[in-house]
Amino acid sequence: MAEILRSFKPLAVGPFWIHPSHARDGIPAGLLPIEIDAGMAFGTGTHATTRGCLELLASLHPQDVSMAVDVGCGSGILAIALAKLFCTPILGGDNDEQAVLVARENAERNGVWCEFYVSIGLQAPELARHVPYDLIVANILAGPLIELSESFAAAVRPGGRVLLSGLLVEQADMILSTYKRRGFTLERHVDLETGGAEWRTLLLRR
Repeated sequence: MAEILRSFKPLAVGPFWIHPSHARDGIPAGLLPIEIDAGMAFGTGTHATTRGCLELLASLHPQDVSMAVDVGCGSGILAIALAKLFCTPILGGDNDEQAVLVARENAERNGVWCEFYVSIGLQAPELARHVPYDLIVANILAGPLIELSESFAAAVRPGGRVLLSGLLVEQADMILSTYKRRGFTLERHVDLETGGAEWRTLLLRR
């Protein structure tokens, strides 16, 4: 684990500077620092799916995210990014209790107001009671994204958005057709590479 921690180097993604706790110096001017250590929960900013989400989050406006939730939050990096970028409280959930604990620690370390709960999708009462959302972020996998499409459509306000990632480029049409049947349209997408595979991140509007 110590070797993994040392191998994680700072990187710039959109307006964010993602760095581990052992590299707090030299933050470039004008970038928002997010301190994340490689560990038990997914999400350090290095994978194409996380980078794609961070890039598309930066294309949004404050009125787009007054009520937002990160489903499958992992390390909490995307919720933390939203909270830093738009100075607003952000909710998050994960079905992995360890990930929720890590996300809470990371939010505290980064000095942002994020609340994370153990939840399958949006089922936790702490997440369900804030419906409808302006934005749902879900960087998970294609299968769960399809399974959650109906609940996401019911939980997003008219004009609201879902930001979906964790899918390979060849899976994108299947995801897009599923969400189009739920009333969403494609606003934009980002394709990025990790480990020789091309991953797509979708921003859809209802």
